[in-house]
Formats: sequence, C-alpha cells, structure tokens
Amino acid sequence: MPIPPRDREPDPPPGDAVQPPCGDLTQPGTPTEEAEPGPDAATGTAAPNDEYAAALREVEDRWRRALADLDNLRKRHARELEREAAAERARTAAAFLPVIDNLELALSHAAADPDAIVEGVRAVRDQAVSVLERLGYPRHAERGVSFDPARHEVVGVVQDPDADPNTVVQVLRPGYGEAERQLRPAAVTVAKRE
Repeated sequence: MPIPPRDREPDPPPGDAVQPPCGDLTQPGTPTEEAEPGPDAATGTAAPNDEYAAALREVEDRWRRALADLDNLRKRHARELEREAAAERARTAAAFLPVIDNLELALSHAAADPDAIVEGVRAVRDQAVSVLERLGYPRHAERGVSFDPARHEVVGVVQDPDADPNTVVQVLRPGYGEAERQLRPAAVTVAKRE
C-alpha cells in the first residue's frame, strides 16, 4: 500500500475498520507513572501462558489415558480370542469322543466274528464323517463329476472311453469341506482328452 505524502490528509479508513488513537502518544523511554500490578497479580488468576500449559497438560493426560485404555482393550481382546479358540478346540475334541469310544469297543471285540468287526469299523467311519459334516466340512468323493481344481487334486490321468474328458473317474482319497473352507481336496484320477 503506498504511503500518502505528508502535505495531504490520508484517505479515511473504511467504516468497519478500527480507528487509530488520536493525540500524543508517550515516547518510548520516557518515564510514566509507576507500573501498577496487572489484574493477574490482584486476582491470582493465571497468565495466558499458564492457562495454555494447564490445557496442554490436561490434553496430554487425556491422551495418555486413551493410550492406556487402547492397550487394555487390545490385551482384553487377545485374551477373549484365546479363550474362544480354546473353547472351540474343546467342542471339536468332545465331538470326536464317541468315535474313539466306538473304536475302542470294536477293538475289544476283535476276537469275535470278523464280519462284525468290519461292520463296526464302517459304522465308526460313518460316525466320524457325520461329525466332520456337523463341524462344517462335508465329505465329497463323487465320481463322474467334472474336475474342479478348487475341490480336486489330480494324482493320475487315465484313458477311459466310457467317461467324458476332464471328469473324475476314481476317488483315491475323499476331500472334506467346500472351496472357501476346505480341510483337504479329494485326490482323484481324471479321464484325459482324446
């Protein structure tokens, strides 16, 4: 902003501007009246810097408390996860206890009729498959279905004129679970293309 010449009056400030004080101002270095104590000394209130420092200490204290709360929450969450994992392991193990009981019962009757042993072992296998199904891992050992790399693992390829190309001809080891939650894929042999 240009400075107006001294012989001319300055332009009037806009209506909402603060007007400078008129009259003589005391020159720096000239003694004036004895400095009186400010309102802080008389009332005992803190200076603005002390107020800022107190506010800063309060914010820092709240920040430290929030960090401690977050750390406690993290530790509590880790304990809860471990507790849930232990409970799930216990539920799964408890689901297999009847299978073990039936295997022990079959072994105790091993000297009896061999055909009865075979039937007992089949019943125990079916019981174990049922437990896996209830846990969310159904058995899949289908033949004649189209090969699916998410559910099948190819261990052999055979020439089979009766089967369509790229279909499961034989299941060597059944798979358990679905594509997203799979314990293992089925080991299969697949008919090859001609």
